[in-house]
Amino acid sequence: MSNKTFKELLEKFEHDRGVVGVLGLGYVGLPLAVAFAKKGIKVVGFEKSSHKSDQVNAGHNYIGDVVDSELKAAVKSHTLVATTDFSRLKECDAVIICVPTPLDKFKKPEMSYIASAGKDIGAYMKKGVFISLESTTYPTTTEEYLLPIIAQESGLNVNEDFWLCYSAERVDPGNHSFKTENTPKVVGGFGEEAQKLAMTLYSKAIPVLHPVSSPRVAEMTKILENTYRLINISLVNELALLSGKMDISIWEVIEAAKTKPYGFQAFYPGPGIGGHCIPLDPFYLEYIAKNYQFDLTMINTAGQIDNLMPHRMTIKITSALNRHKKSVNGSKILFLGVAYKGDIDDPRESPALKIIDEVIKKGGDVVVHDPYISTFKTEEHGEMHSVPLTDDLLKSTDCVVVTTKHTNVDYQRVYEFSKLIVDLRNAFEQNDEKVYKL
Repeated sequence: MSNKTFKELLEKFEHDRGVVGVLGLGYVGLPLAVAFAKKGIKVVGFEKSSHKSDQVNAGHNYIGDVVDSELKAAVKSHTLVATTDFSRLKECDAVIICVPTPLDKFKKPEMSYIASAGKDIGAYMKKGVFISLESTTYPTTTEEYLLPIIAQESGLNVNEDFWLCYSAERVDPGNHSFKTENTPKVVGGFGEEAQKLAMTLYSKAIPVLHPVSSPRVAEMTKILENTYRLINISLVNELALLSGKMDISIWEVIEAAKTKPYGFQAFYPGPGIGGHCIPLDPFYLEYIAKNYQFDLTMINTAGQIDNLMPHRMTIKITSALNRHKKSVNGSKILFLGVAYKGDIDDPRESPALKIIDEVIKKGGDVVVHDPYISTFKTEEHGEMHSVPLTDDLLKSTDCVVVTTKHTNVDYQRVYEFSKLIVDLRNAFEQNDEKVYKL
């Protein structure tokens, strides 16, 4: 039975006759859905949010890394359709899970989204389905967490009635060079047949694939990529704080170190690490490591440095205002940027949000300008709105804080009309009494 079912499914993938279901149409799922649809493969996108589903079906794009015209073309040709009806999973020959995997307040993995996806798939899937998990998670999740949920809910057998793999997303919002389709993809199938199906299906949308021996190797690969970045960014942030005390420009130091043609990769300091991946993913590994009585001290230390950065930036703002004989309490403070990095509209885990909360707590009169984000929420002070960046606003502000470096902000104008600037992103060449740098 399994050999015949496998061959039939493989043939569907080889001849582009399989229907691909994508669970979750966010930063990962929507670009992937469009990538398959562009190749003429029928895609059904599943969303809990009726607003997102309706947006997709109307051809309205809400993800910066998706080309508007490509989404509209996919919808118009009926190659891509979105739905909130999860019973339509029975139409799918492949199901790709792209749901969120946040941490709770204790930095433990919040697995409810993956569990819900597994239950939905198990409840509605037909026999002969390939399932791939793309959500970032800890090693062993695919085999020891997701698989039992699907098997119990469906009553079907893995590698007989369905096949399973892990292939992590590699999405970098705002990266104009590397998108879903031209970023090599690591694929770890649960068995040889699963790997064959995975390689065949993914090759339709992504040209470069790198197979690994198991889902847990693929899961560990994703964690390694982001742990590497967490540790190195935390290191340079700590060195930036020390350099400031020693009257050394960390930016000049990095430029000098970059001249070495081997053994060095530049990482840059900032007010903290944001986004869904780097501040969160390494702690998935720390969580599972405890099951093996293993302490990841380097990840823990890097996380502590990152967690303290917003508070240390608040101290820098306080010190800068003190230089001008002012206190945070009662001062009008303008934050430039709440996105976690430049030229994107994503404020998830942005350190700017934490600094804003601290400054408001200290009595600061906070206003914010971000050309990409009109409305956002902080954890403690709720909804806030971006205001226009006018000359009058700059003149009336006691301190401007650059928390995100967007290229469409006129920093020369900001310098000209501002009284005091705390530059946390090296947006200004000037380093004088007006500009207080990280």
